[in-house]
Amino acid sequence: MWEYHFDERGKWVHKRREPNPDYTHHCFVVARAAKQFFQNARFDPAQPKADTKTYRRLIRKVVSTSPRNELPDAKKVVIPGYANLRELSQAQEKLLKANCGGAWRSYFQRGHWRMIWPFTRHHQQKTAEALAAEIRSNRAPVVHLVRFPSLSINHAVVLFDAAENEKEILFAAYDPNAPGKPATLTYDRSARVFSFPTNFYFPGGRVDVYEIYRSWCY
Repeated sequence: MWEYHFDERGKWVHKRREPNPDYTHHCFVVARAAKQFFQNARFDPAQPKADTKTYRRLIRKVVSTSPRNELPDAKKVVIPGYANLRELSQAQEKLLKANCGGAWRSYFQRGHWRMIWPFTRHHQQKTAEALAAEIRSNRAPVVHLVRFPSLSINHAVVLFDAAENEKEILFAAYDPNAPGKPATLTYDRSARVFSFPTNFYFPGGRVDVYEIYRSWCY
């Protein structure tokens, strides 16, 4: 696993991460699970905490639901003892990592076919508008951030908020690679371009964006 940064000459360089992380190449898996918990689970902190066997069963039940469809309230999976996914993740990290799916799901996500086709400015405008509308409807779209064919970024994040003004839309994103704080995916209305900030795995700049886990072919 590598991490990247600009050196003193402004050159984008990389080095091996130390210590080497033991959970890598799961960004699509984690983003998918986050959406499944958001729309198909209900947390009940008033209930007593359950045992490991119960949480394993409940986690598997949630991740077996379709991320493309939301369950009605009466059928949502109830997670006892925790108020939200962050609390559950902090207390049951190993259990979640072991039961949300393998890294192969990131490589074989069914929507990957879309990245090889051109992204027009019209397409990106419609995408930004559709994502903002979904968030206003209390949905949490998962998007693929990509530059093809360079693959300088090939990543999935979950969008959960959108601040709009005349010049841009600022999407708040949960980034599986950096879960400590929200990332910002920016859409420039004039240029009709998305951009993502510099971090340890991407030098920053333009990205092409499309939503995944939204229909049978994505």
